[in-house]
Amino acid sequence: MTLDVRIDPQDPHPPFDQLRRRLIEQIMERRLPSGTKLPSVRALAAELGLAPNTVARAYRELEAEGYLITRGRGGTTVAPVAAVDEGTRLRASELVQEYVSGMRALGFGPETIVGEVRRAL
Repeated sequence: MTLDVRIDPQDPHPPFDQLRRRLIEQIMERRLPSGTKLPSVRALAAELGLAPNTVARAYRELEAEGYLITRGRGGTTVAPVAAVDEGTRLRASELVQEYVSGMRALGFGPETIVGEVRRAL
């Protein structure tokens, strides 16, 4: 399977995060529906010109966030994710921005902010 993903070297976000964000977008828009089998880490890394560890990190984070299911040699598939309308998606984005802004105002960096979210989940 070929994914519609491009990594922009000019983007300030690291490649693993660009990949992660683009896959979330495609999953939430149902361009990658539940049950879709994704390419192996090595195949996607070769296709995108990335290191396998970069793709593996994106897959791990997406699995931890509930977007992907990995079954060892069975491969990685898109997890069932609830459909979200545009209004709900916008409100969710606003809530995330409020949280991140508040945490930054307290002096926390990205890793700590993500860690706190993971602990809350």
